[in-house]
Amino acid sequence: MADPEVIVDVDDVEETMPDITAEEEAEEEPTGLEVELSIGSGDDHVILSAHQGLLEASPYLAGEIGSFPSNGPRRIAMPEDDVNAAAAVLEFIYKGDYFPTLSSSALEYDSTVPSPDDSGIALLRHARVYTLAQKLGLPQLSALAHKKIHLTGSTAKGEIAYARFVYKETASSDDQIRRPVAAFWATRSHVLRHEAEQEFKRMCLEFPQFGYDVLSLVLDAQEKRSQRQERQDSSQVGGTSGRKRQRTGA
Repeated sequence: MADPEVIVDVDDVEETMPDITAEEEAEEEPTGLEVELSIGSGDDHVILSAHQGLLEASPYLAGEIGSFPSNGPRRIAMPEDDVNAAAAVLEFIYKGDYFPTLSSSALEYDSTVPSPDDSGIALLRHARVYTLAQKLGLPQLSALAHKKIHLTGSTAKGEIAYARFVYKETASSDDQIRRPVAAFWATRSHVLRHEAEQEFKRMCLEFPQFGYDVLSLVLDAQEKRSQRQERQDSSQVGGTSGRKRQRTGA
């Protein structure tokens, strides 16, 4: 199943900015050269602009800026990246957060997310921001996106769509985002798989590593339960160690 597209008008980044006076705007407006970001391709292609000094917080973008020709265009091509995730990155660079914003331990209400969210739209939005932040070398943004993922509700089918994105788009070594996905299904698959049984089956066949990770956590949990039970049994028979075996007949 293809990942659902999240449609967000990039102009929303401007609409969410607070009203300020002309004097405040002059004081707060970053100074310096502007850089164009060419995001996406085809019908999803847009050009976004931002101040060079702020973009250089990203090692990746700073490297691209450093390779600009002296008299050439000041544009960075990012054809494979998601437009909405890129807009969220710029919003974070300028404001320190991105929509839906985080307040205490709750996320701002987002009217664009359906209820129930069977497509995982909200989870995928933050997942795309996470992966782009990882690419750009923005650890604070990736940590924020990861936190928002854990504050986002979804359904079994939505969680499968999110799991598919994670196992397709992230490095196999990225335990920070992969392990919670596997743990979620390891502790809930016996219930949730009935709500999305075919999707769960396709996920396991398409990404064997996902199935292995889930199974490993299930078996680890079973082993720990068995060890606890053995310790309890041992204490009840005077501290005898080892697995008790049932004996029959004489």
